[in-house]
Amino acid sequence: MSKVYAVRCEDYGRVEDALAELLAMMGGIERFAKPGESIALKPNLVHPVPPELGITTHPAVVAAVGRAVKECGARPFLIDSPSGEYPRTAEAMGRLYRTTGMAEVAAHTGIALDVDVRQQSVFFPQGVLIKHFDVLAALIEADGVLSLCKLKTHTYMGMTGGIKNLFGAIPGSGKPGYHVKLRDPDRFAGMLLDLAARIAPRLTLMDAVIGMEGAGPNRGTLRHVGLLLASEDPLALDVVASEIIGLPVEHNPVLREARRRGRTPTRIEEVELAGLSPAELRIRDYDIPLPLAPAQGLDNMAWWQTALMPLFRNEMTRKPHVLADTCTGCDICRAACPQHAIALSGNGKGRARIDGSACIRCYTCYELCPEGAIELRRGVLYRIMNA
Repeated sequence: MSKVYAVRCEDYGRVEDALAELLAMMGGIERFAKPGESIALKPNLVHPVPPELGITTHPAVVAAVGRAVKECGARPFLIDSPSGEYPRTAEAMGRLYRTTGMAEVAAHTGIALDVDVRQQSVFFPQGVLIKHFDVLAALIEADGVLSLCKLKTHTYMGMTGGIKNLFGAIPGSGKPGYHVKLRDPDRFAGMLLDLAARIAPRLTLMDAVIGMEGAGPNRGTLRHVGLLLASEDPLALDVVASEIIGLPVEHNPVLREARRRGRTPTRIEEVELAGLSPAELRIRDYDIPLPLAPAQGLDNMAWWQTALMPLFRNEMTRKPHVLADTCTGCDICRAACPQHAIALSGNGKGRARIDGSACIRCYTCYELCPEGAIELRRGVLYRIMNA
């Protein structure tokens, strides 16, 4: 039975002590990093935004893990690949690290900041859905990977945690293609499960000191959770995180797909918890999105709901809508859209416009808009079926 460890951490000033308590329960950092090894620290750095927004893994968590790795004689380095519209160049990565507070972490701890632009093709015959990935070469070449994820809700996947964090192993330029090929959340979750099995992090640690609820992963509301969690199994960690926020398996595509594959755990009863009990972890009023995207939860729909889906797709999903008064025409959404469903008016110099017929509801534009100029509007049937 997979084991998940949880400790209280009420604020980021207590991370060092909380991490020491967590690692002591797990047998010490030496179980995950050996002297002389190159250890990749993979936080969630999806955008170049300041840490106080709660979108990225907090610098205090990264610094504490990096110090622990260095103290055991290993060589930690920081690596991630932000979303597709941010090219992985030395200049872009430098901005990402500075804005998210990681450059300051590196200056104080001596953790190296990876700016390697190389990609590496890896074959993964054990993959159920995907058997080939193009990933960051430095991540694959490391002796070990420690995944440092962030607890956030997610309008497309229900939640982002240990499994979803590893999507950062895919270079940003390659991410939109997965949204095109894998249009429904279950297939996207299947890709994530295969990728997580290939990356196989030695340890997954979740920053749940301050989480995000509501319209995550970028436009939600910050929520104090006061926890650090860790596991050798990122799927088990996601099970516990889902339990914390009250996200049912039926609305968590990763857990739903894992269950379909016969993987365990997918339920809290299949996880051994250390440090805190499920009752101590659970938050009753966490605001979680319950997206009804095409092909999501079909097994739980009535026959008439399934029959109407092809006819009323627009009204059965949440549609991205551009707020004209807020949009600055920065072009980020258009460049990132995997379906080329967005154009700028006025010969490319005006406001963004979304072609609803071409939109596949991946919500990439919503996640990436720096101005918050895209909102998700609920269709009529969506409101009825989620009442």
